[in-house]
Amino acid sequence: MNTSKTPSTSRFNKEWLLEQKSLIALIVLIIVVSFLSPNFFTIDNLFNILQQTSVNAIIAVGMTLVILTSGIDLSVGSILALTGAVAASLVGLELNVFVALAGALVLGAGIGTITGVIVAKGKVQAFIATLVMMLMLRGATLVYSEGSPINLGFTDSAEAFEWFGVGRPLGIPAPIWIMVIVFVGAWYLLNHTRLGRYIYALGGNESATRLSGISVDRVKIIVYALCGMLTALAGIIEVGRLSSAQPTAGLGYELDAIAAVVLGGTSLAGGKGRITGTLIGALILGFLSNALNLLGVSAYFQMIVKGAVILLAVLVENRSSK
Repeated sequence: MNTSKTPSTSRFNKEWLLEQKSLIALIVLIIVVSFLSPNFFTIDNLFNILQQTSVNAIIAVGMTLVILTSGIDLSVGSILALTGAVAASLVGLELNVFVALAGALVLGAGIGTITGVIVAKGKVQAFIATLVMMLMLRGATLVYSEGSPINLGFTDSAEAFEWFGVGRPLGIPAPIWIMVIVFVGAWYLLNHTRLGRYIYALGGNESATRLSGISVDRVKIIVYALCGMLTALAGIIEVGRLSSAQPTAGLGYELDAIAAVVLGGTSLAGGKGRITGTLIGALILGFLSNALNLLGVSAYFQMIVKGAVILLAVLVENRSSK
């Protein structure tokens, strides 16, 4: 019997390896660092990594939805700062915690909707539209907070709000639970709903999608609104963890979110990508940062290493696409 691999089998194996390259990279990273640092692969450290990754991962979910439509959102860091500041001030007024949560989420969705309208109806390039929003919202945050942190205080509402950042239901940090729920919801949205099909179609070919009768503008507005709302949720977690809203919160978060999306294999051209890949990309960044800290690598060198990893991921993605 001939046991040699057929060309079709070899091709399948190669394609499967290319599809799973992000997961393979994550596994290799975990194995290598586990040998280099005995404190890396422990339950406490794993929980610490997942908790720190949760904020970027949740933002990256919204960024994935936007990028799948061939868009981009550079304003997520500023949205996080402004919605966090508003939520903290509402808690400081001793309002019900659900009022503060709803206020932040509605504000985030509202900002995203405005951005979506500018991109869809105003025909402004997403890069320019979100860059302008990033600057305006950062200024609005500094004006609203007067450049100072907004503390939650020591009320019952403050304690309830902090649960979203430091709570541990069933012994697992609350941010991890929230992150899992967000990813499961996003996976269902993209794979089992009409909106998910529209998102992929829009990113694949906008003209054909428009000619098929789909409201392209409505889809764009929805994805930017969802991105803003998820960013506000990430802001809630961060404020709960720190017990205060920092006016400089979220600086550079848009780059981390885009990096997670790219590492996960989502094409910046749109129409191609998986939400599970984004989760893996966020975990790669989280595990890499933690590993570099445990190994005592300078923060300056960490930026170089992260940049090199992202560049390598893009080069591999381009080659696999060809």
